[in-house]
Amino acid sequence: MADLQISWKKITKGLPKERRYADDRVLSVDEIKKIMEYPDRRIKAIVLTMASGGLRLGAWDYLKWGNIIPVEKDGELVAAKIIVYDGEADEYFSFITPEAYRALVCWMKYREESGEAITEDSWLMRDLWDVSKPYGKGLVTKPKKLAALGLKRLMERAIWAQGLRKKLENGKRRHPFQANHSFRKWFKTRCEISGMLPINVEILLSHTTGISDSYYRPTENEILQDFLKCVDSLTIQKDETALKKQITEMEEKSKDNEYILKARLQETNAEIKTLKSQVTYALEVLKLTR
Repeated sequence: MADLQISWKKITKGLPKERRYADDRVLSVDEIKKIMEYPDRRIKAIVLTMASGGLRLGAWDYLKWGNIIPVEKDGELVAAKIIVYDGEADEYFSFITPEAYRALVCWMKYREESGEAITEDSWLMRDLWDVSKPYGKGLVTKPKKLAALGLKRLMERAIWAQGLRKKLENGKRRHPFQANHSFRKWFKTRCEISGMLPINVEILLSHTTGISDSYYRPTENEILQDFLKCVDSLTIQKDETALKKQITEMEEKSKDNEYILKARLQETNAEIKTLKSQVTYALEVLKLTR
């Protein structure tokens, strides 16, 4: 029996193929907004950063405030660069939306105003503190990093508390969407739908691109310009700032149109005046000839 040769290739050829990918979906915008309503000051900044930057959960073990760099164009915030796994062999960069950057700034300002000394080496996410007791658990001046495992539990609590996850039915092994990795899938989906080059999306996700790893060398600015196509699609809350900007642009356009109309009206009036002068002169000449 030991010498018997078994052709496993032929045997397995007739067996049904196993699914090689997870049969789940990405979160909807409404579901993401629902998670952001969870009563924890950190959740909004976490969700927006993960959704617009496509981060892995493990990235939070390394992220510090100095790894977030705002990107401006003509004096306006258009994105923020995020350095992931800073100083490690797997270091790479991605970008996040202005919305996500502002949420992070708001969170860091709250910590600073509460008494924490914020520096570039401050952990991006930390433990909470008891604001009612100056010497209670979780002292504001002694920050402890919120590690990836703690962030994972926080996200799961938020999803359950907001009614987005329920006990699985008999026979089912998977929930409709993953608690944390779904944001990464959402990022890839929104970027590609918005027209970003798939290979650039893979670079921001820190995925291998095969032989292109050795030959494809876009500049950081080229990837940024490609990312900017997706900012609107990656923005979760179309806030008042964006609305005010649209109103301002419309008002400016309206003013421009008004100036154009006034200029054309003046030109028309001048032409009419000139025409009247010419008619008057012609009549005078006609009288003299008689």
